[in-house]
Amino acid sequence: MKREVVITADGSSTIHLPDWNEQYHSKHGAIQEAYHVFIKHGLHHFCHAELVSKSHKNISILEIGFGTGLNAFISLLEVEKLGVTVNYFGVEGYPVLMDEINQLNYPTTLQVKAKEAYFKKLHEVSWEEKHVITENFTIEKQHRFFSEIKEKSKYHIIYFDAFGARVQPELWTESIFLNMYRALKVGGVLVTYSAKGSVRRAMESVGFKVERLPGPPGKREMLRATKRL
Repeated sequence: MKREVVITADGSSTIHLPDWNEQYHSKHGAIQEAYHVFIKHGLHHFCHAELVSKSHKNISILEIGFGTGLNAFISLLEVEKLGVTVNYFGVEGYPVLMDEINQLNYPTTLQVKAKEAYFKKLHEVSWEEKHVITENFTIEKQHRFFSEIKEKSKYHIIYFDAFGARVQPELWTESIFLNMYRALKVGGVLVTYSAKGSVRRAMESVGFKVERLPGPPGKREMLRATKRL
């Protein structure tokens, strides 16, 4: 399948798949979307919630669709400000090639060129092993399909960043979200850019409490699902 590195509306890059008319990140702004959906309404929400802010200083994050590594890189930058430690698990069925990674402009666009080595290291470290990237951020990249996630009560936060239901509807089903529900700790949250009614209903059917939230640029709404206390 043809793949092209393109520039989105906020100046940051993404990978475009012409055959599907689909991108790894929003064409309206890759970095803006990542911050809005996964950092603001995921990581920051969890860290600042009254019930967890004092009890969870060591946070486990599962990313569904590691892709370009943008969400992992931004999370790494944010944990330094939040005073927490993150163990990050990135699941990907089809890893992005290094020649594509080398064309992505995230450290420059984020004005953190001095930390570009961290972005490269996220991609250069081996799969299926835990690696220390900074003193408060570790990563384990897992080469497997989303349906193979069978962990129980392991993660505090899930970044659900799969390709959209229009092109891969099998990734947005009750069975997938049941796996996500089981993988989360009680009180944990799942955030996604999607706001489709079918997605919300699938989440609710497996036990999630689901909120509609204002979406990132180009989208009216997004969803956040919480595993009930």
